[in-house]
Amino acid sequence: MTRVAVAAPGPSALAAGLEAAAEGGNAVDAAVAAAVTAMSTEPGIVSLMGGAFVSIWPAGGDPVVVDGNVEMPGRGLDPAAFGRGVRQVSTDYGGGITIGAGHGSVANSGAVQALSLARDRFGSLPWGRLVEPAARACREGYRTGASAALYLGLVRDSLFGEDPEAHALVTGADGGPLEPGETALNPDLADILDLLAAQGASLFTTGAVGRVLAECMAAHGGLVTQADLTAYEAVVRTPVLRTLGSFQVALNPPPSVGGPMLAAMLGQLARHEHWTWAEVIDIQRTVLAYRLSVHDRSTDLDADGHALLEAVERHGLAGLPTSASTAHVSAVDEHGNACAITMSAGYGAGMVIPGTGILLNNALGEPELNRLGLHAVPPGTRLASNMAPTTGRSATGGALAVGSPGADRITTALMQVLGRGLLRGEDLQHSIDAPRLHVHFLDDGTPRIEHEPSEEIAAAVEASGLASHAYPGPHMYFGGVGAAVLGHDGLVAAGDRRREAAVGVSP
Repeated sequence: MTRVAVAAPGPSALAAGLEAAAEGGNAVDAAVAAAVTAMSTEPGIVSLMGGAFVSIWPAGGDPVVVDGNVEMPGRGLDPAAFGRGVRQVSTDYGGGITIGAGHGSVANSGAVQALSLARDRFGSLPWGRLVEPAARACREGYRTGASAALYLGLVRDSLFGEDPEAHALVTGADGGPLEPGETALNPDLADILDLLAAQGASLFTTGAVGRVLAECMAAHGGLVTQADLTAYEAVVRTPVLRTLGSFQVALNPPPSVGGPMLAAMLGQLARHEHWTWAEVIDIQRTVLAYRLSVHDRSTDLDADGHALLEAVERHGLAGLPTSASTAHVSAVDEHGNACAITMSAGYGAGMVIPGTGILLNNALGEPELNRLGLHAVPPGTRLASNMAPTTGRSATGGALAVGSPGADRITTALMQVLGRGLLRGEDLQHSIDAPRLHVHFLDDGTPRIEHEPSEEIAAAVEASGLASHAYPGPHMYFGGVGAAVLGHDGLVAAGDRRREAAVGVSP
């Protein structure tokens, strides 16, 4: 048995992580088990056919990030196949957004490949053992999370209504929306997970599931081909390192967008010994304006990401020209291994791979990730991502794993939580619970400050002169940070009340 602190998006995922620890698994094992279960039991939030980043800082080793983000598909297709196969779905989610759904919105996924590679290099338990809890939950029943119920209540018919299999998965026993806490089943997915446990990630590429997916795409105007599935590889990358107080933190590197943005924000925040809300507003406004003008329209995210980091490193914020849904798991063990995994399947494409119970991603239909237009980048290109799973190490042997869902609020949530916890030395749970703000850019490029109740924040907002919107209380709009840490108080896990949080430490 290994003592592990786990922060997960729901009780089934937490139970899977603690089960892995009870059998002697380390932080990577616990995080991977929790992530597989989350992707199997959080319909509408995440899916096995999505993307993921795995940040790992092994005890006594160097940190790495395993990039399993989604790719632009379409290898071998006639150019005439692009630019179609997507239907527009208007929703009330997030104050009202229109998303692209359908077979043409599905990107080539890499989440399972990334988790498998992370386990191969850094885990200690067999792959099949890490998948078993997810299969059991799908077969015996899992509790519907509050976040999933909220989202599905808004889009169940409009998004999933055209595919009877998908619609059944997001429908409650009474024929209406799934309710928070309602027990749901997915026996088809349970059978697929049994195969995944035995055959490994190749089941989704060259195996039976991959073949069915490619056939389904070809029959309905989708872009994912067998060549795409075969060519996909999870990539091990060197993270961006920043010093925050007594910790060094490892951030998701380019071509991710979230990691460089967070690195720029934290680097500037760390220059202020006692940072203020006015400085938080100024940093967010400048960095996110740069993202809007450069990264959201970039044709080379890797080069532009490194250019951002170099400019800020040399000149501070003056060096910058002005102009969906996710889930997260954090785990740290008693030996100092840290693992943070952030996963996303976008808003969902509205259908399943036939006969599998696996909901498909709509990464090609997410408006904020496709500013260049529909199907605008070459096949094989890693798509933009806000995901920013982060690990850390202190000079005294402490270890940290932290991350959040929340689209472009991922970076601003983590900026404020790490700014409190590592720069101000505040308690981890208090740092997560404290009020937050986010500088949001409207469609016309005008910044507006969204914020939670706080007299200090309200005063800084008024002094900024910017338009604002005050939420009546803590809100899931501002992310759902989950963290695990090994420190002076031993192992601690902390979760966010803004979204359903499940935290625990194995005995």
